[in-house]
Amino acid sequence: MVNCMMIHEMIRVFDLERSLKFYDEALGMKENRRVDKPEGKFTLVYLTDGQSDFELELTYNYDPEVPYEIGTGYGHLAVLVKNIEAVREEHIKAGYEVGPLKSLYEDDSEKYYFLTDPDGYKIEVIERNKK
Repeated sequence: MVNCMMIHEMIRVFDLERSLKFYDEALGMKENRRVDKPEGKFTLVYLTDGQSDFELELTYNYDPEVPYEIGTGYGHLAVLVKNIEAVREEHIKAGYEVGPLKSLYEDDSEKYYFLTDPDGYKIEVIERNKK
């Protein structure tokens, strides 16, 4: 059996600067590295949370004519936070598209809401409180 480690998730973005600003301001994700390929007319920017080795790869194809359609196959990214109520309030104040705060469990041991990035990708923001 193969043992693998998740290293990155790739999404295509319509406006690279707008996406970089969103992921920095909303989630504190910073550019870790960048690969510019003018001959292929694309740029790859890898973002990190500074706490794990996992990266979010933003793929920017030069001069897209229309925003990408996400389709039915994409689910969401997920991030873990402390004090979800405060983080959610920050996202609301910043004017981001923010869903309702929910829990999968009656004891509220795991709360979550969905945040939407500028391209329409969903990000699940989760707080886990071990009981």
